[in-house]
Amino acid sequence: MTQAIDKDRVLIFDTTLRDGEQSPGATMTHNEKLEIAGLLDEMGVDIIEAGFPIASEGDFRAVSDIAKNAKTSVICGLARANFADIDRCWEAVKHARQPRIHTFIGTSPLHRAIPNLTMDEMAERIHETVSHARNLCDNVQWSPMDATRTEWEYLARVVEIAIKAGATTINIPDTVGYTAPAESADLIKRLIAEVPGASDIIFATHCHNDLGMATANSLAAVAGGARQIECTINGLGERAGNTALEEVVMALKVRHDIMPWTTGIDTTKIMNISRRVATVSGFPVQFNKAVVGKNAFAHESGIHQDGMLKNVETFEIMRPEDVGLTASNLVMGKHSGRAALRDKLRQLGFEVGDNQLKDVFVRFKELADRKKEVYDDDLVALMRVGEDSENDYLKIKSLKVVCGTTAPQTAELIMEVGGEEKSTTQTGDGPVDATFNAVKALFPHSARLQLYQVHAVTEGTDAQATVSVRMEEDGRVVTGQSADTDTVVASAKAYVNALNRLVVRRSKTAPGTDSREVSYKDVS
Repeated sequence: MTQAIDKDRVLIFDTTLRDGEQSPGATMTHNEKLEIAGLLDEMGVDIIEAGFPIASEGDFRAVSDIAKNAKTSVICGLARANFADIDRCWEAVKHARQPRIHTFIGTSPLHRAIPNLTMDEMAERIHETVSHARNLCDNVQWSPMDATRTEWEYLARVVEIAIKAGATTINIPDTVGYTAPAESADLIKRLIAEVPGASDIIFATHCHNDLGMATANSLAAVAGGARQIECTINGLGERAGNTALEEVVMALKVRHDIMPWTTGIDTTKIMNISRRVATVSGFPVQFNKAVVGKNAFAHESGIHQDGMLKNVETFEIMRPEDVGLTASNLVMGKHSGRAALRDKLRQLGFEVGDNQLKDVFVRFKELADRKKEVYDDDLVALMRVGEDSENDYLKIKSLKVVCGTTAPQTAELIMEVGGEEKSTTQTGDGPVDATFNAVKALFPHSARLQLYQVHAVTEGTDAQATVSVRMEEDGRVVTGQSADTDTVVASAKAYVNALNRLVVRRSKTAPGTDSREVSYKDVS
């Protein structure tokens, strides 16, 4: 099929909900996936890869619901090169206004050995599965996983087969972040020039950041002729992550003089979705992260500050407003009212209803009584608290921690467990350890703590602490987050938040439920 390709337009394919969620511990709830998909749709993402429908019943339902709710984005699901995967994918995405099936198979020598197929057998499978997908859906994407380590002759051969079978987009994945910019550009350029039919379809690039070159490799591929970039919010993804959406989009916008291609992204929504993805995934954004990091628009050295006072362009190549940062940071105090809070939350990207505003306002007043100054980041952290509290199985009622220089630290905890109030006193190697031991005494579990992180939201001794924890039990990985001016309290709430998510995950995989799971790590 010949399709009209706008050579000046780069399509943005976001895979935060699929490849990004494969990051260990980044699992999102059903409602969180729907929320992130809605934000991606609103900001103008062309294609949303919503998940891997055959991986689990949860993934299928998420992709299906995202497909039903999408307003403008193409909704894509991932499928391996077999009919069952493709059929399941189609069942999930067919509800979308614009559905897409994305099917893949590993083509490099290392990946061909996994299904133990000869080159000819794999070529035949590619033809059969892409044809099957195309019979179901007019919009079919095909990926040769580990393409950048696949022999040129074989890569060209299977790309041609996929095009003839009906693929409308060919994605070239750098699955392990192995390639370099010059190679990335040359590979795309050569495929378009030498493979029959290649000039009539869209080529995409999918890069991983193992060597720190994902953004450079993606932009180089565009220079070579690719017109779709696969990326994730905050660069979330396996190992070192994927190409970061915010980086490629802002690079194309800021350096339009040398990269004359456009996207359809509303860049003013970048900061909001970055914060939200960081919250629901439990993966904080590093302070010096390009575009969305806390220090991306901060200037401390005297020379820089002097230059900024005279002309902001001396040390800023883009405006904070371009990515959705508000001009002022110090905003609220204990005398601020509901209307001011609602307006400020709206500036930060949060639309709250009357009931939610009432709840947030109470917590805001409690925070304002404990802090002299409430900053934007404090309000963002505040929005994280109590998001899933209505049906929590575990609820902290009171916590008292006694610290000493010699004796073990002691935690006195009263907690509601399934509606029943229980109490205990436990010791530990430090206040946090004692607190976690107290929680475990009241709610015994075998989950292993994989990650415990503390970040100060703002400056000062009265700053809120945001605590993130990641826990694993029998293959189930959950995350929890909370914020409080008391680090121990924030730790306890984050720990309990993760356990509440574990309770939900247990119920979904209990005997008698559909717990089908498919291993899909390192997919494309």
